[in-house]
Amino acid sequence: MPVSVISEKRGVAFYEGEFLVKTLDTQEELTQAYQLRHRVFADKLRWVPPTEDGQEMDMYDLWGSSIGLVDHEGKLHGLARLLPSSGPFMLEQDLRLLLPPDHTMRKEPDTAEITRLAIDPDIKDKGLSARLMHILIKGAYHWAMEHDVRYFYLEVDHRFFNVLNAIGIPCSPLGPPVALPPAGTLSIAAMMDIVRCEAVLGRKRPAVMEWMSTVTTTQGEIKKRTTAERMRLTPCWTVLSTIGVPGEAQSYASV
Repeated sequence: MPVSVISEKRGVAFYEGEFLVKTLDTQEELTQAYQLRHRVFADKLRWVPPTEDGQEMDMYDLWGSSIGLVDHEGKLHGLARLLPSSGPFMLEQDLRLLLPPDHTMRKEPDTAEITRLAIDPDIKDKGLSARLMHILIKGAYHWAMEHDVRYFYLEVDHRFFNVLNAIGIPCSPLGPPVALPPAGTLSIAAMMDIVRCEAVLGRKRPAVMEWMSTVTTTQGEIKKRTTAERMRLTPCWTVLSTIGVPGEAQSYASV
């Protein structure tokens, strides 16, 4: 299938405590990203086969952008890859079995896909792991605003899907959970409406919404913005029931 590589990748860069949340753009950062992905998706989860060089890469890296959490020593602690609609989504190709046969893929410029969402598996502190995942979600949120994205496709472990809904980030399932080969992980495809998420967080957890929307730039400026404001929309303040957080919720990863 022909691939339209995005011609412009607008970067994200802001501080969150001791971490710099940024678009990974140097060779050193990308190498760390591929190595971390291998440790998570090949070594730990066994969702993909191991490679000789210990790096996990695929064709989607040609047009995707990765954001990561980098400490003051330059070490990468977590990452997420964002795929724009200008190229194929993983759900269109490798993970189509997660979708019902009649699903029509949304490929508008305001839609992207979150893939390869992962935290360093060497972090054993559950609280720190959860904090890093929240920061990573914040990074994806601000990446979306930079690229005028309102909708995210995602495919995740079913337990993590429950966690997202429980913390006030509602995701609409697109089909039933499916045990994905080769590891048989129960996974689900979903769509996230970012404006709806802002509405739910603003109503249920306003302090979290305030934190999500506020960043400290690399120039030391404090800025606040939301997708709804950026799009000049009035969000719908409808709150859906949430699902309880299951056990072992510290294991975070997406396909």
